[in-house]
Amino acid sequence: MAGTAPAVGWVPSAVQQERLAYRRARGRRSTLVALASTLACAAVAALALTSAPGWPRVRASFFDPEVALASLPEVLDGLWLNVRVMAVCAVVIVVVALGLALARTLRGPAFLPLRVLATAYVDVFRGLPLLLVLLLVGFGVPGLRLQGVPASAVVLGGVALVLTYSAYVAEVFRAGIESVHPSQVAAARALGLTRGQALRHVVLPQAVRRVVPPLLNDLVALSKDSGLISILGAVDAVRAAQIQTATHANFTPYVVAGVLFVLLTIPLTRFTDALARRSGWLGTQGALAGAGALR
Repeated sequence: MAGTAPAVGWVPSAVQQERLAYRRARGRRSTLVALASTLACAAVAALALTSAPGWPRVRASFFDPEVALASLPEVLDGLWLNVRVMAVCAVVIVVVALGLALARTLRGPAFLPLRVLATAYVDVFRGLPLLLVLLLVGFGVPGLRLQGVPASAVVLGGVALVLTYSAYVAEVFRAGIESVHPSQVAAARALGLTRGQALRHVVLPQAVRRVVPPLLNDLVALSKDSGLISILGAVDAVRAAQIQTATHANFTPYVVAGVLFVLLTIPLTRFTDALARRSGWLGTQGALAGAGALR
């Protein structure tokens, strides 16, 4: 219509503008206080470390730049072995753990042997320290002298990792499966789906989505524990650092290996935290009240 004034966009009131300015000021103040406190704590820690009587010797023994650069290529090659072991073991662990979880959630007297075996497996390997499993598998299996059984330290170390971590991941999967309310299974059965179809199309998709954050946490732990295969003789990052330490008569290669492991796990950890926040997993129990086993 001619003569109509153009529409004016929303303009916050003076009170709202004061609130926004106050919030911005509080945000800047909080950032400055956090930065100052962090710098102060770092300065105190650095002062306490460098003022220790043995700091010069520790610095020469653990933080030698020349030794770090000389040992870095060998330790990196060993870390690549850790990454490959972690990747292969992670796939096998998921498959084995899912099978164990399904076996533990089966119902009916005919499946009692499977439930007992799966429960015994989980109880045993959750109770055994990983280091002990590595020693038993790494030195016990070759002692059997079975035909066709690999004697490689990398393979045997991977088997020990799979045996141990499958027990933990199986419980994660079982918690996810049992968190799906039985009414959903009943609804699927009412629509004509069999138990197997209900499990495949209704239960497992929901269970897997719910347990992704804890599964990623187990992956982070696996990436660190893959360094334990060095006790069987595999030349991974830890073993390479040990060799370089003996070569240079200096402990700096161990620090190099530790830094590389931290750099490997930090992205996984941040991705896990972001995914947990996105899925609403943080601060929740990850299960519905009243959830029961699959029937």
